[in-house]
Amino acid sequence: MPDPTVPPTPPVALDALLARADLGLRRIAGPADPAVVVHWAHTSEMADPYPYLLGGELLLSAGVHIPDGAGAGYFDAYVSRIVAAGGAALGFGVAPVHDTVPGALVEACEMHGLPLLEVPPRTTFSAVARALWQLMAQARTAELRRVTEAQQSLATAAARPDPVPAVLQQLARRLGGRAVLYGPEGTEIAGAGPEPGEEVRTALAKLAEVVRPPSPGHPRTPSPEDPRPPSPRHTRASSSGHRVGSGPDAPAGSSSDLHADLAARPSSASDTVAGVRLVAHALGNGEGFVLGSAAPQRDAGDHTIASVAAVLLSLLTGERHGGSGADRSSALVRLLLGAAPAEVAPLLGGDRWRVVCGRPDGRAAPDPVAASALGAALGSSLVDVAGEVVRVLVPGGRTVERVPGWTLGVSAAAAPRDWPAADAQASRALARARATRTPLLRHGDRPALTDLVPPHDADAHARALLAPIERSPALVDTLRTWLSLHGSWDRTAVALDVHRNTVRQRIARCAALLDTDLDDPDVRMELWFALRRT
Repeated sequence: MPDPTVPPTPPVALDALLARADLGLRRIAGPADPAVVVHWAHTSEMADPYPYLLGGELLLSAGVHIPDGAGAGYFDAYVSRIVAAGGAALGFGVAPVHDTVPGALVEACEMHGLPLLEVPPRTTFSAVARALWQLMAQARTAELRRVTEAQQSLATAAARPDPVPAVLQQLARRLGGRAVLYGPEGTEIAGAGPEPGEEVRTALAKLAEVVRPPSPGHPRTPSPEDPRPPSPRHTRASSSGHRVGSGPDAPAGSSSDLHADLAARPSSASDTVAGVRLVAHALGNGEGFVLGSAAPQRDAGDHTIASVAAVLLSLLTGERHGGSGADRSSALVRLLLGAAPAEVAPLLGGDRWRVVCGRPDGRAAPDPVAASALGAALGSSLVDVAGEVVRVLVPGGRTVERVPGWTLGVSAAAAPRDWPAADAQASRALARARATRTPLLRHGDRPALTDLVPPHDADAHARALLAPIERSPALVDTLRTWLSLHGSWDRTAVALDVHRNTVRQRIARCAALLDTDLDDPDVRMELWFALRRT
Protein backbone atom coordinates (compact mmCIF):
# COMPACT_ATOMS: atom_id res chain seq x y z
CA MET A 1 0.00 0.00 0.00
CA PRO A 2 1.30 3.53 -0.74
CA ASP A 3 2.19 5.75 2.16
CA PRO A 4 -1.01 7.77 2.90
CA THR A 5 1.05 10.65 4.28
CA VAL A 6 2.77 11.22 0.91
CA PRO A 7 0.58 12.52 -1.90
CA PRO A 8 0.80 10.46 -5.12
CA THR A 9 2.68 11.95 -8.02
CA PRO A 10 0.19 14.21 -9.77
CA PRO A 11 -0.39 13.62 -13.49
CA VAL A 12 0.67 16.09 -16.16
CA ALA A 13 -1.77 17.94 -18.38
CA LEU A 14 -1.39 16.90 -22.00
CA ASP A 15 -1.38 20.58 -22.92
CA ALA A 16 1.74 21.09 -20.77
CA LEU A 17 3.55 18.45 -22.80
CA LEU A 18 2.38 20.04 -26.04
CA ALA A 19 3.69 23.41 -24.79
CA ARG A 20 7.26 22.08 -24.68
CA ALA A 21 8.83 23.81 -27.68
CA ASP A 22 11.86 21.50 -27.58
CA LEU A 23 9.64 18.50 -28.37
CA GLY A 24 7.68 20.00 -31.26
CA LEU A 25 4.65 17.78 -30.62
CA ARG A 26 1.49 18.62 -32.58
CA ARG A 27 -2.07 17.51 -31.90
CA ILE A 28 -3.65 16.41 -35.19
CA ALA A 29 -6.77 14.59 -33.98
CA GLY A 30 -8.94 14.11 -30.93
CA PRO A 31 -10.44 16.61 -28.49
CA ALA A 32 -8.46 19.67 -27.38
CA ASP A 33 -9.60 19.17 -23.79
CA PRO A 34 -7.41 20.88 -21.14
CA ALA A 35 -8.64 18.29 -18.62
CA VAL A 36 -6.80 15.44 -20.38
CA VAL A 37 -3.88 14.31 -18.19
CA VAL A 38 -1.06 11.82 -18.67
CA HIS A 39 0.23 9.58 -15.87
CA TRP A 40 3.13 8.00 -17.70
CA ALA A 41 4.58 7.27 -21.16
CA HIS A 42 4.80 3.80 -22.73
CA THR A 43 6.30 2.69 -26.04
CA SER A 44 4.76 -0.29 -27.80
CA GLU A 45 4.66 -1.63 -31.34
CA MET A 46 2.07 -4.30 -30.53
CA ALA A 47 -0.94 -4.48 -32.82
CA ASP A 48 -3.05 -4.92 -29.67
CA PRO A 49 -1.45 -2.96 -26.79
CA TYR A 50 -4.44 -3.50 -24.48
CA PRO A 51 -2.85 -6.22 -22.27
CA TYR A 52 0.17 -4.00 -21.60
CA LEU A 53 -1.58 -0.77 -20.60
CA LEU A 54 -2.63 0.27 -17.10
CA GLY A 55 -4.58 3.38 -18.12
CA GLY A 56 -3.61 7.02 -18.33
CA GLU A 57 -0.65 6.41 -20.65
CA LEU A 58 0.70 8.42 -23.53
CA LEU A 59 1.25 5.48 -25.88
CA LEU A 60 4.16 6.07 -28.28
CA SER A 61 4.41 4.16 -31.54
CA ALA A 62 6.29 4.46 -34.83
CA GLY A 63 3.73 2.28 -36.64
CA VAL A 64 5.99 -0.75 -37.02
CA HIS A 65 2.97 -2.97 -36.31
CA ILE A 66 0.89 -1.57 -39.19
CA PRO A 67 0.72 -4.15 -42.00
CA ASP A 68 0.94 -3.17 -45.65
CA GLY A 69 -2.42 -2.19 -47.02
CA ALA A 70 -4.00 -1.74 -43.61
CA GLY A 71 -7.45 -0.22 -43.95
CA ALA A 72 -9.86 1.66 -41.74
CA GLY A 73 -10.94 -1.56 -39.97
CA TYR A 74 -7.41 -2.20 -38.67
CA PHE A 75 -6.99 1.32 -37.31
CA ASP A 76 -10.47 1.34 -35.81
CA ALA A 77 -9.73 -1.86 -33.90
CA TYR A 78 -6.29 -0.57 -32.83
CA VAL A 79 -7.60 2.75 -31.48
CA SER A 80 -10.65 1.20 -29.82
CA ARG A 81 -8.39 -1.16 -27.84
CA ILE A 82 -6.27 1.79 -26.63
CA VAL A 83 -9.40 3.62 -25.53
CA ALA A 84 -10.76 0.48 -23.83
CA ALA A 85 -7.49 0.16 -21.87
CA GLY A 86 -7.81 3.76 -20.65
CA GLY A 87 -5.01 5.24 -22.73
CA ALA A 88 -4.85 9.02 -22.45
CA ALA A 89 -3.32 9.81 -25.84
CA LEU A 90 -1.40 8.32 -28.76
CA GLY A 91 1.91 9.73 -30.00
CA PHE A 92 2.86 8.67 -33.53
CA GLY A 93 6.45 9.05 -34.71
CA VAL A 94 6.69 9.91 -38.42
CA ALA A 95 10.16 8.44 -38.82
CA PRO A 96 11.70 6.11 -39.82
CA VAL A 97 8.81 3.81 -40.86
CA HIS A 98 6.18 6.31 -41.97
CA ASP A 99 6.71 9.71 -43.57
CA THR A 100 3.29 10.93 -42.43
CA VAL A 101 0.63 9.87 -39.98
CA PRO A 102 -1.78 7.50 -41.77
CA GLY A 103 -5.04 9.26 -42.57
CA ALA A 104 -7.09 6.27 -41.42
CA LEU A 105 -5.41 6.51 -38.00
CA VAL A 106 -6.31 10.20 -37.78
CA GLU A 107 -9.93 9.40 -38.62
CA ALA A 108 -10.09 6.57 -36.07
CA CYS A 109 -8.68 8.76 -33.28
CA GLU A 110 -11.12 11.53 -34.17
CA MET A 111 -14.03 9.08 -34.11
CA HIS A 112 -13.07 7.51 -30.77
CA GLY A 113 -12.09 10.82 -29.12
CA LEU A 114 -8.46 9.82 -28.53
CA PRO A 115 -5.93 12.70 -28.73
CA LEU A 116 -3.37 11.94 -31.46
CA LEU A 117 0.02 13.66 -31.36
CA GLU A 118 2.47 13.85 -34.24
CA VAL A 119 6.04 13.28 -33.03
CA PRO A 120 8.51 14.94 -35.43
CA PRO A 121 11.57 13.03 -36.73
CA ARG A 122 13.97 15.09 -34.58
CA THR A 123 12.22 14.09 -31.36
CA THR A 124 12.96 10.68 -29.89
CA PHE A 125 10.47 8.79 -27.77
CA SER A 126 13.00 8.87 -24.95
CA ALA A 127 12.97 12.67 -25.08
CA VAL A 128 9.17 12.67 -24.80
CA ALA A 129 9.30 10.32 -21.81
CA ARG A 130 12.05 12.36 -20.15
CA ALA A 131 10.09 15.59 -20.60
CA LEU A 132 7.03 13.92 -19.07
CA TRP A 133 9.04 12.77 -16.02
CA GLN A 134 10.46 16.28 -15.62
CA LEU A 135 6.99 17.82 -15.66
CA MET A 136 5.76 15.20 -13.18
CA ALA A 137 8.71 15.89 -10.87
CA GLN A 138 7.96 19.61 -10.98
CA ALA A 139 4.29 18.94 -10.26
CA ARG A 140 5.17 16.60 -7.39
CA THR A 141 7.54 19.15 -5.86
CA ALA A 142 4.86 21.84 -6.06
CA GLU A 143 2.28 19.47 -4.56
CA LEU A 144 4.60 18.43 -1.72
CA ARG A 145 5.26 22.10 -0.99
CA ARG A 146 1.52 22.78 -0.92
CA VAL A 147 0.89 19.84 1.40
CA THR A 148 3.74 20.84 3.72
CA GLU A 149 2.49 24.41 3.98
CA ALA A 150 -1.02 23.11 4.66
CA GLN A 151 0.25 20.77 7.40
CA GLN A 152 2.11 23.63 9.06
CA SER A 153 -0.90 25.93 8.92
CA LEU A 154 -3.15 23.21 10.37
CA ALA A 155 -0.71 22.54 13.22
CA THR A 156 -0.54 26.26 13.96
CA ALA A 157 -4.34 26.46 13.95
CA ALA A 158 -4.55 23.52 16.36
CA ALA A 159 -2.40 25.44 18.86
CA ARG A 160 -4.76 28.42 18.96
CA PRO A 161 -7.15 29.03 21.87
CA ASP A 162 -10.08 28.15 19.55
CA PRO A 163 -8.46 25.17 17.79
CA VAL A 164 -11.43 23.34 16.27
CA PRO A 165 -12.87 26.30 14.30
CA ALA A 166 -9.34 27.35 13.36
CA VAL A 167 -8.47 23.89 11.98
CA LEU A 168 -11.73 23.72 10.02
CA GLN A 169 -11.14 27.19 8.64
CA GLN A 170 -7.64 26.28 7.46
CA LEU A 171 -8.84 23.01 5.95
CA ALA A 172 -11.66 24.74 4.07
CA ARG A 173 -9.22 27.33 2.72
CA ARG A 174 -6.69 24.71 1.63
CA LEU A 175 -9.33 22.56 -0.10
CA GLY A 176 -11.17 25.53 -1.55
CA GLY A 177 -14.51 24.29 -0.21
CA ARG A 178 -16.46 23.49 2.93
CA ALA A 179 -15.20 21.63 6.05
CA VAL A 180 -17.62 20.37 8.71
CA LEU A 181 -17.24 18.61 12.06
CA TYR A 182 -20.18 16.32 12.89
CA GLY A 183 -20.88 15.24 16.46
CA PRO A 184 -21.70 11.72 17.67
CA GLU A 185 -25.43 12.37 17.13
CA GLY A 186 -24.85 13.47 13.53
CA THR A 187 -25.40 17.16 14.19
CA GLU A 188 -23.09 19.76 12.69
CA ILE A 189 -20.93 21.08 15.54
CA ALA A 190 -18.79 23.51 13.57
CA GLY A 191 -18.11 24.41 9.97
CA ALA A 192 -16.02 26.70 7.80
CA GLY A 193 -16.00 27.73 4.17
CA PRO A 194 -18.79 28.64 1.77
CA GLU A 195 -22.12 26.93 2.36
CA PRO A 196 -22.92 24.37 -0.37
CA GLY A 197 -26.39 23.75 -1.72
CA GLU A 198 -28.97 21.74 0.18
CA GLU A 199 -28.37 18.67 -1.98
CA VAL A 200 -24.65 18.68 -1.18
CA ARG A 201 -25.27 19.34 2.54
CA THR A 202 -27.66 16.40 2.80
CA ALA A 203 -25.35 14.09 0.85
CA LEU A 204 -22.35 15.02 3.02
CA ALA A 205 -24.31 14.38 6.22
CA LYS A 206 -25.35 10.95 4.90
CA LEU A 207 -21.78 10.17 3.90
CA ALA A 208 -20.69 10.98 7.45
CA GLU A 209 -23.10 8.28 8.67
CA VAL A 210 -21.30 5.77 6.47
CA VAL A 211 -18.07 6.04 8.45
CA ARG A 212 -19.40 6.96 11.91
CA PRO A 213 -18.80 4.12 14.38
CA PRO A 214 -21.45 3.72 17.08
CA SER A 215 -20.10 4.79 20.46
CA PRO A 216 -21.26 3.34 23.79
CA GLY A 217 -22.63 6.72 24.82
CA HIS A 218 -24.32 7.39 21.47
CA PRO A 219 -25.70 4.12 20.08
CA ARG A 220 -27.00 4.28 16.58
CA THR A 221 -30.56 3.32 15.76
CA PRO A 222 -30.99 2.08 12.19
CA SER A 223 -33.81 3.45 10.10
CA PRO A 224 -35.36 2.53 6.74
CA GLU A 225 -33.68 5.58 5.20
CA ASP A 226 -30.28 4.56 6.58
CA PRO A 227 -27.69 5.13 3.82
CA ARG A 228 -25.55 2.23 5.06
CA PRO A 229 -24.18 -0.02 3.85
CA PRO A 230 -22.80 2.16 1.04
CA SER A 231 -22.10 1.14 -2.48
CA PRO A 232 -18.46 -0.05 -2.71
CA ARG A 233 -17.75 2.38 -5.53
CA HIS A 234 -18.55 5.28 -3.18
CA THR A 235 -16.44 4.08 -0.29
CA ARG A 236 -12.70 3.88 0.17
CA ALA A 237 -12.01 1.85 3.28
CA SER A 238 -8.89 2.63 5.27
CA SER A 239 -9.37 0.04 7.98
CA SER A 240 -9.89 -3.70 7.92
CA GLY A 241 -11.21 -6.39 10.22
CA HIS A 242 -13.45 -9.46 10.52
CA ARG A 243 -17.06 -9.56 11.50
CA VAL A 244 -17.47 -11.10 14.96
CA GLY A 245 -20.60 -12.53 16.51
CA SER A 246 -22.86 -11.61 13.61
CA GLY A 247 -24.50 -14.99 13.18
CA PRO A 248 -28.19 -15.72 13.70
CA ASP A 249 -27.61 -16.68 17.33
CA ALA A 250 -25.91 -13.43 18.29
CA PRO A 251 -28.24 -11.28 20.43
CA ALA A 252 -29.24 -7.94 18.94
CA GLY A 253 -27.42 -4.99 20.38
CA SER A 254 -24.66 -7.16 21.89
CA SER A 255 -21.07 -6.01 22.20
CA SER A 256 -20.20 -8.53 19.51
CA ASP A 257 -22.48 -6.66 17.13
CA LEU A 258 -20.76 -3.43 18.07
CA HIS A 259 -17.32 -4.88 17.42
CA ALA A 260 -18.48 -6.33 14.12
CA ASP A 261 -19.94 -3.01 13.08
CA LEU A 262 -16.69 -1.25 13.93
CA ALA A 263 -14.66 -3.79 12.00
CA ALA A 264 -16.84 -3.60 8.88
CA ARG A 265 -17.07 0.16 8.81
CA PRO A 266 -14.53 2.11 6.69
CA SER A 267 -12.64 5.00 8.24
CA SER A 268 -13.15 7.20 5.17
CA ALA A 269 -15.60 7.40 2.31
CA SER A 270 -16.02 9.59 -0.74
CA ASP A 271 -18.71 10.48 -3.26
CA THR A 272 -19.46 13.09 -5.91
CA VAL A 273 -22.73 15.00 -5.90
CA ALA A 274 -23.64 17.83 -8.27
CA GLY A 275 -20.02 18.06 -9.40
CA VAL A 276 -18.77 18.48 -5.81
CA ARG A 277 -16.31 16.00 -4.31
CA LEU A 278 -17.46 14.80 -0.86
CA VAL A 279 -15.17 13.06 1.63
CA ALA A 280 -15.86 11.89 5.19
CA HIS A 281 -13.24 10.83 7.76
CA ALA A 282 -14.12 9.06 11.00
CA LEU A 283 -12.02 10.64 13.74
CA GLY A 284 -9.85 8.12 15.50
CA ASN A 285 -10.98 8.83 19.06
CA GLY A 286 -13.83 6.35 19.12
CA GLU A 287 -16.29 9.04 20.21
CA GLY A 288 -18.32 9.16 16.98
CA PHE A 289 -17.00 12.45 15.58
CA VAL A 290 -16.70 12.74 11.78
CA LEU A 291 -14.89 15.26 9.59
CA GLY A 292 -16.60 16.02 6.30
CA SER A 293 -15.39 18.10 3.36
CA ALA A 294 -16.99 19.29 0.14
CA ALA A 295 -14.77 20.77 -2.58
CA PRO A 296 -15.32 21.44 -6.28
CA GLN A 297 -12.14 19.59 -7.23
CA ARG A 298 -9.86 16.94 -5.78
CA ASP A 299 -6.10 17.44 -6.13
CA ALA A 300 -3.56 14.73 -5.45
CA GLY A 301 -2.52 16.00 -2.01
CA ASP A 302 -5.98 16.86 -0.71
CA HIS A 303 -6.43 13.46 0.92
CA THR A 304 -3.18 13.93 2.83
CA ILE A 305 -4.21 17.42 3.97
CA ALA A 306 -7.63 16.18 5.11
CA SER A 307 -6.01 13.23 6.90
CA VAL A 308 -3.74 15.58 8.87
CA ALA A 309 -6.77 17.67 9.84
CA ALA A 310 -8.59 14.49 10.93
CA VAL A 311 -5.69 13.47 13.17
CA LEU A 312 -5.55 16.92 14.79
CA LEU A 313 -9.31 17.00 15.33
CA SER A 314 -9.15 13.50 16.81
CA LEU A 315 -6.70 14.81 19.41
CA LEU A 316 -8.81 17.90 20.07
CA THR A 317 -12.14 16.12 20.45
CA GLY A 318 -11.05 12.90 22.12
CA GLU A 319 -9.74 11.99 25.53
CA ARG A 320 -6.03 12.51 26.19
CA HIS A 321 -4.64 11.06 29.35
CA GLY A 322 -1.63 9.44 30.92
CA GLY A 323 -3.53 6.76 32.82
CA SER A 324 -6.64 4.91 31.75
CA GLY A 325 -10.13 6.30 31.98
CA ALA A 326 -11.00 3.58 34.48
CA ASP A 327 -8.19 4.70 36.78
CA ARG A 328 -9.38 8.31 36.68
CA SER A 329 -12.95 7.27 37.36
CA SER A 330 -11.77 5.17 40.27
CA ALA A 331 -9.78 8.11 41.66
CA LEU A 332 -12.85 10.38 41.44
CA VAL A 333 -15.08 7.83 43.17
CA ARG A 334 -12.58 7.36 46.00
CA LEU A 335 -12.29 11.11 46.52
CA LEU A 336 -16.08 11.46 46.64
CA LEU A 337 -16.22 8.66 49.19
CA GLY A 338 -13.75 10.40 51.46
CA ALA A 339 -10.32 9.07 50.42
CA ALA A 340 -7.34 11.37 50.92
CA PRO A 341 -5.66 12.79 47.79
CA ALA A 342 -2.46 10.92 48.67
CA GLU A 343 -4.35 7.64 48.29
CA VAL A 344 -5.66 8.34 44.80
CA ALA A 345 -2.58 10.08 43.37
CA PRO A 346 -0.97 6.81 42.18
CA LEU A 347 -4.07 6.14 40.06
CA LEU A 348 -3.37 9.36 38.17
CA GLY A 349 0.15 8.29 37.26
CA GLY A 350 2.37 9.88 39.93
CA ASP A 351 2.52 11.42 43.39
CA ARG A 352 3.92 14.87 42.53
CA TRP A 353 2.04 17.23 40.25
CA ARG A 354 2.09 20.83 39.12
CA VAL A 355 -0.94 23.02 38.82
CA VAL A 356 -1.07 25.16 35.68
CA CYS A 357 -3.55 28.02 35.55
CA GLY A 358 -4.16 29.51 32.13
CA ARG A 359 -6.22 32.18 30.45
CA PRO A 360 -6.60 32.52 26.67
CA ASP A 361 -5.33 35.75 25.18
CA GLY A 362 -7.99 38.04 23.82
CA ARG A 363 -10.98 35.93 24.95
CA ALA A 364 -13.41 36.58 27.76
CA ALA A 365 -13.74 32.94 28.77
CA PRO A 366 -12.43 29.63 27.42
CA ASP A 367 -14.81 27.06 25.98
CA PRO A 368 -14.51 23.34 26.79
CA VAL A 369 -12.83 22.51 23.47
CA ALA A 370 -10.21 25.22 23.96
CA ALA A 371 -9.59 24.00 27.51
CA SER A 372 -9.21 20.44 26.23
CA ALA A 373 -6.74 21.69 23.61
CA LEU A 374 -4.67 23.35 26.34
CA GLY A 375 -4.61 20.08 28.25
CA ALA A 376 -3.48 18.29 25.09
CA ALA A 377 -0.68 20.82 24.57
CA LEU A 378 0.47 20.28 28.17
CA GLY A 379 0.12 16.51 27.90
CA SER A 380 -2.65 16.02 30.44
CA SER A 381 -6.39 15.34 30.35
CA LEU A 382 -6.88 16.48 33.97
CA VAL A 383 -8.46 19.78 33.00
CA ASP A 384 -10.92 21.99 34.84
CA VAL A 385 -12.64 25.09 33.46
CA ALA A 386 -13.45 27.52 36.27
CA GLY A 387 -14.92 30.71 34.84
CA GLU A 388 -12.21 32.57 32.94
CA VAL A 389 -9.38 30.30 34.12
CA VAL A 390 -8.43 26.78 33.01
CA ARG A 391 -6.61 24.64 35.56
CA VAL A 392 -4.54 21.66 34.43
CA LEU A 393 -2.79 19.04 36.58
CA VAL A 394 0.56 18.16 34.99
CA PRO A 395 2.99 15.48 36.25
CA GLY A 396 5.72 17.07 38.35
CA GLY A 397 8.54 15.67 36.24
CA ARG A 398 7.26 17.27 33.04
CA THR A 399 8.53 20.68 31.93
CA VAL A 400 5.74 23.13 31.17
CA GLU A 401 6.48 25.20 28.07
CA ARG A 402 4.74 28.20 26.53
CA VAL A 403 1.50 27.55 24.66
CA PRO A 404 0.75 30.10 21.90
CA GLY A 405 -2.41 32.05 22.60
CA TRP A 406 -2.35 31.40 26.36
CA THR A 407 -0.99 33.13 29.46
CA LEU A 408 0.09 30.54 32.01
CA GLY A 409 1.00 30.45 35.69
CA VAL A 410 2.78 27.31 36.92
CA SER A 411 3.13 26.06 40.47
CA ALA A 412 6.01 24.16 42.00
CA ALA A 413 5.79 20.35 41.94
CA ALA A 414 3.79 19.32 44.99
CA ALA A 415 2.74 16.20 46.83
CA PRO A 416 -1.02 15.54 47.17
CA ARG A 417 -1.32 17.15 50.59
CA ASP A 418 0.11 20.38 49.14
CA TRP A 419 -2.07 20.51 46.03
CA PRO A 420 -4.31 23.30 47.41
CA ALA A 421 -1.19 25.40 48.07
CA ALA A 422 0.07 24.61 44.55
CA ASP A 423 -3.25 25.82 43.17
CA ALA A 424 -2.78 29.13 44.99
CA GLN A 425 0.80 29.39 43.68
CA ALA A 426 -0.34 28.86 40.08
CA SER A 427 -3.15 31.39 40.52
CA ARG A 428 -0.75 34.05 41.84
CA ALA A 429 1.75 33.29 39.08
CA LEU A 430 -1.00 33.70 36.47
CA ALA A 431 -2.05 37.04 37.93
CA ARG A 432 1.55 38.28 37.87
CA ALA A 433 2.04 36.96 34.32
CA ARG A 434 -1.01 38.83 33.08
CA ALA A 435 0.03 42.03 34.87
CA THR A 436 3.49 41.89 33.31
CA ARG A 437 2.29 40.55 29.94
CA THR A 438 4.50 37.51 30.29
CA PRO A 439 3.31 34.38 28.43
CA LEU A 440 4.45 32.00 31.16
CA LEU A 441 5.53 32.56 34.75
CA ARG A 442 6.52 29.89 37.22
CA HIS A 443 6.13 30.13 40.95
CA GLY A 444 9.49 30.86 42.48
CA ASP A 445 10.85 32.72 39.46
CA ARG A 446 12.80 35.76 40.63
CA PRO A 447 10.53 38.81 40.29
CA ALA A 448 11.72 41.53 37.96
CA LEU A 449 11.98 45.18 38.95
CA THR A 450 8.79 45.90 37.03
CA ASP A 451 6.93 43.40 39.24
CA LEU A 452 7.56 45.67 42.25
CA VAL A 453 5.88 48.70 40.68
CA PRO A 454 2.21 48.86 39.68
CA PRO A 455 2.01 48.92 35.87
CA HIS A 456 0.15 52.24 35.62
CA ASP A 457 2.66 53.93 37.94
CA ALA A 458 5.56 52.51 35.94
CA ASP A 459 4.04 53.73 32.66
CA ALA A 460 3.44 57.22 34.05
CA HIS A 461 7.01 57.41 35.34
CA ALA A 462 8.41 56.28 31.98
CA ARG A 463 6.41 58.85 30.05
CA ALA A 464 7.48 61.67 32.36
CA LEU A 465 11.16 60.65 32.29
CA LEU A 466 11.36 60.31 28.49
CA ALA A 467 9.12 63.28 27.65
CA PRO A 468 12.03 65.54 26.50
CA ILE A 469 13.00 63.12 23.71
CA GLU A 470 9.72 61.37 22.94
CA ARG A 471 9.12 63.51 19.82
CA SER A 472 12.35 62.27 18.25
CA PRO A 473 12.12 58.54 17.46
CA ALA A 474 15.73 58.58 16.27
CA LEU A 475 16.94 59.73 19.70
CA VAL A 476 14.77 57.17 21.53
CA ASP A 477 15.94 54.29 19.31
CA THR A 478 19.58 55.35 19.58
CA LEU A 479 19.39 55.61 23.38
CA ARG A 480 17.69 52.23 23.68
CA THR A 481 20.21 50.53 21.39
CA TRP A 482 23.19 52.24 23.05
CA LEU A 483 22.06 51.17 26.53
CA SER A 484 21.34 47.60 25.38
CA LEU A 485 24.89 47.38 23.98
CA HIS A 486 26.45 48.67 27.22
CA GLY A 487 27.44 52.06 25.77
CA SER A 488 29.45 50.73 22.82
CA TRP A 489 29.70 53.40 20.13
CA ASP A 490 30.88 51.06 17.39
CA ARG A 491 28.32 48.28 17.99
CA THR A 492 25.51 50.82 18.23
CA ALA A 493 26.59 52.37 14.92
CA VAL A 494 26.57 48.96 13.26
CA ALA A 495 23.18 48.05 14.76
CA LEU A 496 21.60 51.30 13.59
CA ASP A 497 23.52 51.43 10.30
CA VAL A 498 24.78 54.96 10.98
CA HIS A 499 28.20 56.54 11.46
CA ARG A 500 29.94 56.30 14.82
CA ASN A 501 29.98 60.09 15.15
CA THR A 502 26.21 60.19 14.57
CA VAL A 503 25.73 57.93 17.58
CA ARG A 504 27.94 60.21 19.72
CA GLN A 505 26.02 63.28 18.62
CA ARG A 506 22.63 61.69 19.36
CA ILE A 507 23.65 60.42 22.78
CA ALA A 508 25.05 63.85 23.64
CA ARG A 509 21.76 65.38 22.52
CA CYS A 510 19.84 62.89 24.74
CA ALA A 511 22.01 63.81 27.73
CA ALA A 512 21.37 67.52 27.14
CA LEU A 513 17.60 67.18 26.70
CA LEU A 514 17.23 64.83 29.67
CA ASP A 515 19.58 67.02 31.72
CA THR A 516 21.35 64.01 33.20
CA ASP A 517 24.70 62.21 33.30
CA LEU A 518 24.54 59.11 31.10
CA ASP A 519 27.77 57.80 32.59
CA ASP A 520 25.98 57.29 35.93
CA PRO A 521 24.91 53.59 36.21
CA ASP A 522 21.88 54.54 38.31
CA VAL A 523 20.74 56.90 35.55
CA ARG A 524 21.26 54.22 32.93
CA MET A 525 19.26 51.73 34.98
CA GLU A 526 16.36 54.15 35.41
CA LEU A 527 16.35 55.06 31.71
CA TRP A 528 16.43 51.39 30.71
CA PHE A 529 13.48 50.73 33.00
CA ALA A 530 11.57 53.56 31.32
CA LEU A 531 12.47 52.46 27.80
CA ARG A 532 11.21 48.95 28.57
CA ARG A 533 7.79 50.46 29.29
CA THR A 534 7.54 52.24 25.93
